Amino acid sequence: MSFDRARARREIGATVRLALPMIFAQLSAMAPNVVDAVLAGHQGAHTQASVVTGVNIWVLALVFGLGTMMSVPPTVAQLDGAGRRGEVGAIFHQALYIAWFLGAIMTFAVWHASPLMALFGVVESMRADVTAFLHAICFAAPALTTYFALRGLSEGLSMPRPSMYFSFGGLLILAPLGYVLMYGKLGFPVMGARGSGIATAIVLWLEMIGFAIYVFRHRNYRDLNLRQRMAKPDLKAIGQLLNIGLPMAVTLLMEAGMFVAVALMIGRLGETVTASHHVALNVASVAFMIPLGLSMAITVRVGNAAGRRDIKGVRYAGMSGIALVLVTQFVSSGIMLLFPVPIASLYTSDPAVIAMASQLLILAGFFQFSDGIQVASNGALRGLKDTRVPMGITMFAYWGVGVPVGWYLAFAHDMGARGMWMGLIAGLSMAAILLFLRFWRSSATGRWPEDAGSTPLPIHT
Repeated sequence: MSFDRARARREIGATVRLALPMIFAQLSAMAPNVVDAVLAGHQGAHTQASVVTGVNIWVLALVFGLGTMMSVPPTVAQLDGAGRRGEVGAIFHQALYIAWFLGAIMTFAVWHASPLMALFGVVESMRADVTAFLHAICFAAPALTTYFALRGLSEGLSMPRPSMYFSFGGLLILAPLGYVLMYGKLGFPVMGARGSGIATAIVLWLEMIGFAIYVFRHRNYRDLNLRQRMAKPDLKAIGQLLNIGLPMAVTLLMEAGMFVAVALMIGRLGETVTASHHVALNVASVAFMIPLGLSMAITVRVGNAAGRRDIKGVRYAGMSGIALVLVTQFVSSGIMLLFPVPIASLYTSDPAVIAMASQLLILAGFFQFSDGIQVASNGALRGLKDTRVPMGITMFAYWGVGVPVGWYLAFAHDMGARGMWMGLIAGLSMAAILLFLRFWRSSATGRWPEDAGSTPLPIHT
């Protein structure tokens, strides 16, 4: 395929316009973890370690819910690209059934997640506060999965701004509410980690309710038949959505699980090391929101092209997006490598935590490129509804390479947290290489799953 520079420029421009609100939405969605970490850090290393450990366990459930609901954007994008917007409403109704059922399962799982701490050896002094955080936040799971369905609908239609508005609005509420509940202001008792969980749960419910009202009332969604009588559960359609979404969920779970496993194993090394690790991981996670937002835009652009059966369009959409991600990762890597101490100092005033977190931030700077390439390539493959092979790739890369290498260096060679982070670099690099090669081959040959073409998910109401 000859290179069309003008078409590449147009594709980059379209991806940037679509991605910017998604990036801001992702940053706003990630910001609550930063707010929680900063508030907890200034209450002490114990509270910070407890909150961030609880957040990492919650993230396991969160990414599974997010991954499952990520079947919505490519499905909606392909319907939109094929000129079949009238079928979107019935698809969305089936997605809501999945969201509600999934939210109930997540609530139950997070409530009973305490054995994970014993399994990974989290120190006894932290377990009570981690459990308190999890018991408070778990009741927000149904709101979160429903929010993901609403967000997938809007972003699949190339309307990402509502996600940005509601995520940012939630952040504005969380900061003062978290401060009040954690520190015991305005007559409330000091609740520490439990207060952080309660505040986050309240904000998630408010975001979902606001987004739902917006979608069902705004004129941009009127032609989707969303307000007609709720479609009955269609097991075939639900199965098709899950067939796309569950491999995505497992893929995200493999990556998030690698980070969480690393965090929980580092929990064996004490509160100072745990707090240092989570400071560096929090910074890396914030930086990751930029390529993640771009990957979501890549999914929509590739999905639109796939719906039109535009093979060249698929290639341009995916490769232009990956090129954009490399640019953003160059910036984030440079910031982490040049300013590790000032960044760590924003989170805590503990000299020991700052010193160790700064070392880990340098390692985080090195894996920015592999992390960006793997998430962008995965986003392009999602647009083709190619999810099963990427799931196998991530399982191998993260758990066959990343975790074993990290454990070996950290504990067999006494490298501690630095060894675990070297394992992260190895796992992410392997995933980046294999996922990029998968998309390169698929986009070159025009071969992708059958349902990525002109007949996505027929629904009968």
